[in-house]
Amino acid sequence: MLHSSLPTRLGPLRSLRRPLFARQVIASSSSSPARSFSATLCRRQVLDVSALPPRVRPKYQESPTSSLLSLQWPEPPRNVLIIPKFRAPQVTLSAVSFAKHLHQEYPAVNLVFEPRVAAEVHESLPFPIYTGESLSLYDKVDLVTTLGGDGTILRAASLFSRRSSVPPMLSFSMGSLGFLGEWKFDEHKSAFRQVYMSGSRVSMTDLQDPHTQAAVSAPPDNDEGLPLRDAWSHVHGKSMGVTRSSKVLLRNRLKVGVYNAEGININSQLMPTSTAEPQQLLPPTPAALKTPTREVEPTPQAFHAINELVIHRGPNPHLAIIDVYVNGRFLTEAVADGILVSTPTGSTAYSLSAGGSIMHPLVKTLLVTPICARSLSFRPLGLPLDSKVVLKLSEKNRGRELEVSIDGKRKTGVTIGMEIRVEGEMVGRTPDGSWAGGVPCVIRSHANGSSSDDDDGWVGGLNSLLKFNYPFGEA
Repeated sequence: MLHSSLPTRLGPLRSLRRPLFARQVIASSSSSPARSFSATLCRRQVLDVSALPPRVRPKYQESPTSSLLSLQWPEPPRNVLIIPKFRAPQVTLSAVSFAKHLHQEYPAVNLVFEPRVAAEVHESLPFPIYTGESLSLYDKVDLVTTLGGDGTILRAASLFSRRSSVPPMLSFSMGSLGFLGEWKFDEHKSAFRQVYMSGSRVSMTDLQDPHTQAAVSAPPDNDEGLPLRDAWSHVHGKSMGVTRSSKVLLRNRLKVGVYNAEGININSQLMPTSTAEPQQLLPPTPAALKTPTREVEPTPQAFHAINELVIHRGPNPHLAIIDVYVNGRFLTEAVADGILVSTPTGSTAYSLSAGGSIMHPLVKTLLVTPICARSLSFRPLGLPLDSKVVLKLSEKNRGRELEVSIDGKRKTGVTIGMEIRVEGEMVGRTPDGSWAGGVPCVIRSHANGSSSDDDDGWVGGLNSLLKFNYPFGEA
């Protein structure tokens, strides 16, 4: 059954809950009497994600020879969220092709789409798919796959912006830039299979060919002394070691809180922008937290941003005047069009256009970058990841209201006396051995298969996509 609010949003999908259709086909022959049989048509259903099994949470293992982590599934991922680029018909067709491939090669995998995408593609898929509001995805989605550019990756990350744990993200570059996208769509079969197998100790004889040889009865791996995992016994291929597992880069995020003049967190009032999923609503605030008392303080609900927090003057003709505090100490009075607090991942986004430094995503830092500052001496700053930055509208500010945007997905207006509190999200191990924090992005395997190679494509992206220090006069 669909959620009660879902049929209204999906419109035509209300008619999907229909019985199976059957038609009678008459086969005639001159030498034999006519014989009738029934052929059942495929059901093109859109089901609610609540019917899916719980989320499979992977673990990430450190390596002494690499700063990247190794993806280790305790059992095969079952629920895969596919997020194609909006308003791109060719990408949508690729998403349909990808979904059909997964259903054919991995029939136990359930495919999940956002409501808007599900309404668009379900008639092209002769098998059930699942959908639901963003709040219901967290406990169900095992793996996220994106087909698009950097904006699509931001959209996928924003679905989990209220959570400290994000499913692994496999990104195919099909957008206008694709600096964050690791894989080409032509590699989607081998890329998904590598992720699906990671930690299974089951490998393929050839990663480039998903249609491997018939399954064989593999003996225990002598190098590791562990037998083949039963959960992957249905998959064709031979045993492999952990060195063939997928590599993951945990991208740090920001934790953002917006507070009114009374010091009360108002994150629940942030509105989605035009680039966010319309159904991506905020969870209701518990009644106990709506009216703070002396005994019970309101619990702040932080938003997470993978790129940046930006406060800017918007349509106001006057420069913004913002007081900047670091770890409780006054730093400066910024007079500018605005100010950015970015992650290393976001250092190649808006911050780069504003003159900020480029940082490798493995560097644990916060970047504070002014936007068109009045003073020439106001330079970008790099702060430790655990720094607490507060941006407060000065009473000198002549504009009535400034606009705050979080990753371009959430926005609100702030007035004099309001403040934005930003700090880096700490990434590390939990007591059960898993990792918390960050956005785990699957990194493309190096061509030579070296497990000690930390080439995550960042340097190549700077040269080929951003044209770093590109000489003048060269085509």
